[in-house]
Amino acid sequence: MTHPGRRRATIHDVAAEAGVSRGTVSRLLNGTSYVSSEAREAIEKAIAKVGYVQNTAARNLVTQRSRAVGFLVHEPHELFLDDPNIGAILLGANEVVSEADFQLVVLVLDSERDSQRVADYLRGGFVDGAVLVSARQHDTIAGAVERLGLPAVFIGHPPGHPAIPYVGIDNRSAARSVTQELLATGRERVAMVACALDRDSGSDRLAGFRDALGERFDPRLVVDHLLYSYASGLEGARELLRREPAIDGIFAASDAVAAGVLEALREAGRSVPGDVGVVGFDDSAWAVRCVPALSTVRQPARLMGRRAAEIVLGQIQGAEVEPGGALLDTEVVWRASA
Repeated sequence: MTHPGRRRATIHDVAAEAGVSRGTVSRLLNGTSYVSSEAREAIEKAIAKVGYVQNTAARNLVTQRSRAVGFLVHEPHELFLDDPNIGAILLGANEVVSEADFQLVVLVLDSERDSQRVADYLRGGFVDGAVLVSARQHDTIAGAVERLGLPAVFIGHPPGHPAIPYVGIDNRSAARSVTQELLATGRERVAMVACALDRDSGSDRLAGFRDALGERFDPRLVVDHLLYSYASGLEGARELLRREPAIDGIFAASDAVAAGVLEALREAGRSVPGDVGVVGFDDSAWAVRCVPALSTVRQPARLMGRRAAEIVLGQIQGAEVEPGGALLDTEVVWRASA
């Protein structure tokens, strides 16, 4: 055990205490080749006795591994902190990464400058793989990851990067289902606050809404905003009410957006679900905090994070990349808002 004023224990101290060569200690610490169980036990006891702490940077030079996985989130900083879905994905990924004795490194990209900086960071070999969240079409960082050949996986399925596998949900089918259930309550003029149409999730949710409406779809009853945010729902619902005061149903592209929709309806003196039925998407913490509680689509965010981390770690360990990806199940959860 080390004490203040004493020099830091070295690999030579471990070897001397264990009665083995320095090379044997190095092989065990770096995992570069086989070490007998007897030598392993002696080295582990020696490490505990002399208080040796491994120099991770030096080990990485030998193994060419950082034992870190990047968690890349392409969102404004305030939305990253406010989005419970991203938090759940992060926690799921971190569980798997930690179980494998890797470190999860969170990198938030809020601008093109951020994308360039993070791309340089990735080129430096500071992570062995990456989980990409909220990637857009023609995303700079996704292109950089692909060119580097870095083990990676998308949460969601942005077009244009077939070499990178993905974990996601069938947003189109889920949006169609929740809209159909809203229509089944007798609503006649159903609108949508669509968001993030530059991502597969946003464009697919709008497509599912159109599927459910069929010939009744009216493009005037769709407004679109850039982000899945409360502000988008508030502004979007205000605009819809200006366009069509007779609206009696609204599908919000996320629960956070739905919360903003509810506030706009309160401002306008519309009761929910009496005058207007509202449904969201995610079944996040927003859904149960809203008054009334939201009818919504439950997606397994934490499980998506776990699956994504498993795929990246598999690639790091040499597994072949399977083309395509995995779609996880969703379900409609019906509550008081519709």
